[in-house]
Amino acid sequence: MKILYGTTNKAKLQAMRIALESFDIELIGLGDIDSELPSINENGKTPLENAEIKARAYYEAFQIPVFSCDSGLYFDELQEDEQPGLHVRRIGGKELTDDEMREYYASLAAKHGGRITGRYRNAIYFILDKEHHYFSMDMSIATEPFVLVTEPHPKRVEGFPLDSLSVDIETGKYYYDLDVKDVSTSVDDGVRAFFGAIENLE
Repeated sequence: MKILYGTTNKAKLQAMRIALESFDIELIGLGDIDSELPSINENGKTPLENAEIKARAYYEAFQIPVFSCDSGLYFDELQEDEQPGLHVRRIGGKELTDDEMREYYASLAAKHGGRITGRYRNAIYFILDKEHHYFSMDMSIATEPFVLVTEPHPKRVEGFPLDSLSVDIETGKYYYDLDVKDVSTSVDDGVRAFFGAIENLE
């Protein structure tokens, strides 16, 4: 089955392809669509609302099975009005580049003793057809808690700027220095369980 993942982020698309490689799915991204993309106003108040807005817009535009994801970043040390939440990349009304994100979040960690503890709350909304919609914002698709530090790892992956600042709580090592683990490792099992529970997915 061909399924559209509603993202233009190549790194996210490849990560999802790896997570779902055990399924009989041909996963394509928005960059594989040879037509104009719809303009979407992501004005939801939660990651799940934004995921639904995007999935519905792409399904209406392209009429193929589609899912969209959205996430919010939340830190233990920050007050509610300080949380990045849905606006991980958009700070003060400005859309940050990867380098600007690393600089901003490193300075945020510096203000809290050099490290802050957070996790991503993720949401997924999948439209198989008009009658079958599936969605989740369960903790099984949230990341495990991790630490952001002030000194970035030298490795860079385009589209995932905060990964170079991310440290595993259990080992105290950068995720990039661990062989089989990254911030999203715990998410993959939840995503596979989400799709595995969809009876009409063949």
